[in-house]
Amino acid sequence: MGSDLLNGHAGAASSPLPAGVELYWIPLGAGQRVVAASGKLFEALAALAQGRPRCDLYHSALVVVGPQGRCVIEMAPIPDRRGDRRGVVAEGPVGARWAGRFRLFRYEIRRWRDGVIPDAAAAVSEVRLAVDLACAERLLDLAPSVPTPVWGRDELDAGEMWNSNSVTAWLLRRAGVDTAQVAPPRGGRAPGWDAGLVVAARDLQGPAARRATGRRPSVAA
Repeated sequence: MGSDLLNGHAGAASSPLPAGVELYWIPLGAGQRVVAASGKLFEALAALAQGRPRCDLYHSALVVVGPQGRCVIEMAPIPDRRGDRRGVVAEGPVGARWAGRFRLFRYEIRRWRDGVIPDAAAAVSEVRLAVDLACAERLLDLAPSVPTPVWGRDELDAGEMWNSNSVTAWLLRRAGVDTAQVAPPRGGRAPGWDAGLVVAARDLQGPAARRATGRRPSVAA
């Protein structure tokens, strides 16, 4: 499946692109005043509780590049029921599992061939991660298997809430990308990132090491 997504359309005339992964760091709530304000309040309270300076908060997204194409992987709100047009491979609830019955309280995981990151223009950093084609294809193949616990909660006992940064970190770690040197822009923080790394490490250890608190991906009708 990953090779199909990255090999381009038949007869494509464009020059082959080297395999790679582009990591976008986007200010939380870019273009969305309510989300931005809520994020600032959350960070102010967290900084006060932890006795540290406030940080800028970031949302992350990925662009996987292959020989003849690119594919966007991102967790995002569900704007409508036409998820097939955005390459949706999984969905999950927001805030509380019961609320997931309503589209307003669900998120989607996109694996979108030639797709777009809506707030890409607001990104303050675009990091190119050097990977080979096999790693890029593996990352794409893993997208439908991303855990889909409740957004904003720690259902997987990972030590912090699950969100878009968790998805990005989980995918990179599971695909074999070295995440040790990956970090948000200076002075910034990516809540949920460590949760993704923790759950990915647990998954890589095998079924015996996993906790049975998570739920597997599902795509709602």
